[in-house]
Amino acid sequence: MNTSRPIRAVALAAALVTAAGLTACSGGDDDGKITLSVGLFGDFGFGPLYEEYSELHPEIEFEERIAEFADHHTNLTTHLATGSGAADIEAVEVGYISQYTAQPDRFHNLLDLGADELEGQWLDWKWQQALSADGESLIGLGTDVGGMAMCYRRDLFEAAGLPVERDEVSALWAGSWVDYVAVGEQYTADTGGFFFESSGNMFRAMVEQAEEGVYDREDNLIVESNPAIGEAWDLTVDAIEAGMSNRLTAWTPEWNAGFNEGTFATIICPAWMTSYIETNAPDAAGLWDIATVPGGAGNMGGSHLVLPEQGEHAEEAYEFIEWLTAPEQQLKVFEATGNFPSTPELYEDPALTGLSKTYFNEAPVGEIFTAAAQAVQPQYQGPLQGDVLATIGQGLGRIEDGSQSPEDAWSQVLSDLESF
Repeated sequence: MNTSRPIRAVALAAALVTAAGLTACSGGDDDGKITLSVGLFGDFGFGPLYEEYSELHPEIEFEERIAEFADHHTNLTTHLATGSGAADIEAVEVGYISQYTAQPDRFHNLLDLGADELEGQWLDWKWQQALSADGESLIGLGTDVGGMAMCYRRDLFEAAGLPVERDEVSALWAGSWVDYVAVGEQYTADTGGFFFESSGNMFRAMVEQAEEGVYDREDNLIVESNPAIGEAWDLTVDAIEAGMSNRLTAWTPEWNAGFNEGTFATIICPAWMTSYIETNAPDAAGLWDIATVPGGAGNMGGSHLVLPEQGEHAEEAYEFIEWLTAPEQQLKVFEATGNFPSTPELYEDPALTGLSKTYFNEAPVGEIFTAAAQAVQPQYQGPLQGDVLATIGQGLGRIEDGSQSPEDAWSQVLSDLESF
């Protein structure tokens, strides 16, 4: 279960990338060049863009630091508290952005660096996510968004006697998540196989689609009082008890292998997930396809690039992330990695909407994820959004592994959340 994340491909070791080769230095070099450090959780597909930018600005080099998702955000919080150790540029996933907008003094205010002229470039809700509560500080520029779809294995659906064409598959659960669970129960009963990889993503998807999530707009936790949370929990528990979950932990070798080996039939699929599947399941080309997600639109994942106040090269870092998050570069990243742009001027551009993926049976990914992004109704993200979702996910995990009953797991979740 990985409700705190991303949700994005995660690397376990640091990688250093520059246009001129590998470097271990940071800040200004003796030759007059400036090295900008970039802290990420996984491969954002920026490598070619570092090289392109350094060709335009020969005085700029890059040091890329890649860490596992949870470690990245934990380390960033520590670096901000101690006043040292943060990269010049840091990625923050949407589940954590509100934690940092609550402490805007720890970041360079991008409105002071020129971002005040760029507001209309992003989806309105993407821009708003990086604003402080008083609207006076903008701490980050948006990269991708995670409008959801559903990836599924055509071969496993066919073996179960289910439709395999994406429109027909979408129709199977067009009504609601209840329909999705009903299809999963049939699949599991008929095949003995698992319908999805773990319960956490299913739960998170339902929560992300709700009008309110785990917080209200006054930053009160409403996990216990929000009916949408209870309904999502109960339906997810039903799916677990029906044997639909493969009980895999996201980003582990077993989870990665499952894409290639076909150990589960469906997975919640924001745009960035398509590249992850393709990378980890090279032998499954043509077996995966993309349908719509049950329950309507919702956003899962997506990030911002922020500039910690302790960084020494704020102007150079800002100029780079302004260029990096411009529509032209966001399109390049989508073409290379599947991370879907947060800049709506691209949503009517055939260069985006006309894209398809051969790996997914020529699924029209540009069209699918444009529609998904445009349909998202923004949900308020509270200060510890990612941690709250992770805590609930851990409770579901305890049900999956048999260590707790649903009742005991829910009670422990509520108890754990009392410290938030």
